[in-house]
Amino acid sequence: MSKKVAVVAVGGNSLILDNKHQAVSDQYKAAYETMKHIVEMIIKGWDVVITHGNGPQVGYILARSEYSRGILHEVPLDSCGADTQGAIGYNFQMALGNEFRRRGINKSVATVVTQVLVDKDDPSFKKPSKPIGQFYSEEEAQKRKVKDGWDIIEDAGRGWRRVVASPDPKEIIELPAIKTLISAGVVTIAVGGGGIPVIRGEDGNLKGVSAVIDKDLASSLLATLLKADLLLISTAVEKVYLNFHKPDQKALDKVTVAEAKKYIEEGHFKPGSMLPKVKAILRFLENGGSQGLITDPAHIPQALDGKTGTLLTM
Repeated sequence: MSKKVAVVAVGGNSLILDNKHQAVSDQYKAAYETMKHIVEMIIKGWDVVITHGNGPQVGYILARSEYSRGILHEVPLDSCGADTQGAIGYNFQMALGNEFRRRGINKSVATVVTQVLVDKDDPSFKKPSKPIGQFYSEEEAQKRKVKDGWDIIEDAGRGWRRVVASPDPKEIIELPAIKTLISAGVVTIAVGGGGIPVIRGEDGNLKGVSAVIDKDLASSLLATLLKADLLLISTAVEKVYLNFHKPDQKALDKVTVAEAKKYIEEGHFKPGSMLPKVKAILRFLENGGSQGLITDPAHIPQALDGKTGTLLTM
């Protein structure tokens, strides 16, 4: 891999503009807007591996599965992850391919449905905390807890939801295939939704589990294993801020690992929002990575030139 390699993580929520634009056609349009900016990155000489979230899309599959209970079989959570990897990858492939054709670029794109190994003894399996799927009344949630063995929580006063484990990613099963594609100059889409969580049995065989891997941590692991030159996390804001949405909010242009850890201790980054993104880049840097970048899709080209975004370094 002689060229510069970047892992670019795209949020699953970025494909859903609002409640009126949730259809597959709407998601393709949103994907196309993001992919246009990633093409600019490729033109600048980067070999790109694209990862993505899939939270809303998994939620849709679970809802369909719920509504068809008694008519069709339910879809296990690991299969939901595989389904969304294929569907979102398809949208990304088409969007990139169409933009390449428009610009006269001869480039191939491929999606790798990716399994990610987790530890069957990960502490999160004993205390699940990641909400998934739709909201239920307390009565219905309790019924599902008894009947289906769900772990449930009351979620921010909005209702009750199923929760599953969110184990730490340990190994990317399809890493050799991903490396082969990158070396061949293929734009590769991988580790969608954090990857399909699998455990390895005593016989050595893999088995899917009902869990959700944080896509930023999985992207960090992928970037580390690829020895990537950059981990870029695309999100809803142009830069990372201190005191976000407060009168004294301050944009961060460049942050060291030590500074980022201090800001985390001071509580500047919210769980479920900026905190996992910053932590993922810190893990990448502490495992030998050279730089991380956080910005929104529209500013990716300018951020790569150092004109905007938040750069994280050792």
